[in-house]
Amino acid sequence: MASVKLEIPSAFGYVVAVVCLSWVLLNWLSLQVVRARKRYNVKYPEMYSDSSLVFNCIQRAHQNTLEGYPSFLVMLLLGGVAFPRMCAGAGVVWIISRVVYARGYYSGEPSKRTRGAFGYVALLILLICNVVFAVQLLWGN
Repeated sequence: MASVKLEIPSAFGYVVAVVCLSWVLLNWLSLQVVRARKRYNVKYPEMYSDSSLVFNCIQRAHQNTLEGYPSFLVMLLLGGVAFPRMCAGAGVVWIISRVVYARGYYSGEPSKRTRGAFGYVALLILLICNVVFAVQLLWGN
């Protein structure tokens, strides 16, 4: 069995910075839910409101981001080993898309969330970087 020596390029620091920025995103989204709970009088542990569509939209924007976050992080970190600048750039685009998605959703018109759909291009770039990295590891450079 052949082995591969893995060196982390110094540019991987960009990837680490994007991981930190994504943490800021998640906390910003969480804070919006906390504020909306107070504004629309939605008590814990209720996840959704029977009387406020806007609260539900704010909650869903946060929840939807959390649902995709593990995949984003894995692809960012693994792909970033081989393609740190490309993956960091895609990561920033994904983060911006989640802000646009959330702000559109916060309007109370759920269809406006699709303004953040450009984040799927960033996820596709991350996926491609991971596939290329896997091929490089399996069949050489």
